[in-house]
Amino acid sequence: MKLCILDRDGTINEDSAEFVKSSHEWRPLPGALEAIAKLNHAGWRVVVATNQSGLGRGLFDVVSLNAMHAKMHTMLAAVGGKVDAIFYCPHAPDDNCRCRKPEPGLFEQIGERFGVDLHGVPGVGDSARDLIAGAAVGCEPHLVLTGKAAALRGRPLPDNYPPGTRVHDDLMAFADYLVTRT
Repeated sequence: MKLCILDRDGTINEDSAEFVKSSHEWRPLPGALEAIAKLNHAGWRVVVATNQSGLGRGLFDVVSLNAMHAKMHTMLAAVGGKVDAIFYCPHAPDDNCRCRKPEPGLFEQIGERFGVDLHGVPGVGDSARDLIAGAAVGCEPHLVLTGKAAALRGRPLPDNYPPGTRVHDDLMAFADYLVTRT
């Protein structure tokens, strides 16, 4: 199975220092939905792994989170794409859970659900914590220079990124890379 795991905020959609709290605030990054469709059309299954500490902080509820994801699914369908599953951590940073990235719990859940070893599975995000979580279970780290990583454009990666991290301008550049590589 060709599987890749994407972060959500800052990778697929615009991020916000005040958190994305509603479907109205959920806005896809330019070309991100088309990138997912491109991956799908090339035979890739796409799964999302996302920290959603706004739930644990009481900034929004599961109904609002589901509305955001419904909007994403609808917008993806309109461009011929889909996400096979969304795994999220609802905990606040001080909850000390195993599923909040950079811990690998979400990735472990994905491996269990899909019955696959995640070694070599592309893991894509816009922060070190996204890539560290995936690398802990053997995912191949891919950084997109959107969201939090936009500040790294034209600069070397800090030492806290996993060895072998590949850097892409955005999700479409990653999709182009993955589709031409395979």
